[in-house]
Amino acid sequence: MKTLKLIFFATSIIFVACNDSQKEMAQKKVTGYENYVDSISDVAADKAYENWENIEIAFKEKKTETHNAIVTLKEHSDLQNAIDESTLKYETFKAEVIANHERMEIEKSKNMMRKSLLGTSYDDGDMKFTWVNKDNILSVYQNFVDTVDKNKDSYSREDWDEIKMLYEAIDTRKNTVEKEGLTSSDNRKIAGLKLKFAPMYTINRMGAKSEENAKAKI
Repeated sequence: MKTLKLIFFATSIIFVACNDSQKEMAQKKVTGYENYVDSISDVAADKAYENWENIEIAFKEKKTETHNAIVTLKEHSDLQNAIDESTLKYETFKAEVIANHERMEIEKSKNMMRKSLLGTSYDDGDMKFTWVNKDNILSVYQNFVDTVDKNKDSYSREDWDEIKMLYEAIDTRKNTVEKEGLTSSDNRKIAGLKLKFAPMYTINRMGAKSEENAKAKI
């Protein structure tokens, strides 16, 4: 009987030791998982997106490893809570990375359209159009209207709104340029381009909006 008690006692010690060892290893896995998520979250969003495929693969591997390390423990709610918090932090950062990339892509597309509409002389970011003067304003209008005419069937409603904003900015600049000595000949040619642009904008902007509404109902 005494021998059986000793065996039971020894077995209990071994079990507790093994369980403590497992929990210690699990804790290290959880800590490593937390540190990984923290390190990822500190990376700039644009830089993270460039390497996002590898980040996502590594994240899934670490999450699986960490889950496997705690699942066999009898009591692991505290470790699971820590995992859940880091997972939420990662998913929040992931959403920020994707949203930032989408914003950058929209801005990139917008800048490309601006360059195509305004020509090679366009000065990025100068929405007062100070680069437009009496010597180049006719060519700016000409390029603008020709480009719109060429691509009018491919523009979205948002594109047409951007086009209108740019067109009005050119018109505002024209009021200043006229005082600087815009020739009568150039003024007449610009007036002709404005007459061409107005109905083209109205018709195609309405068409783009109708198409967008139709797609929304599908």
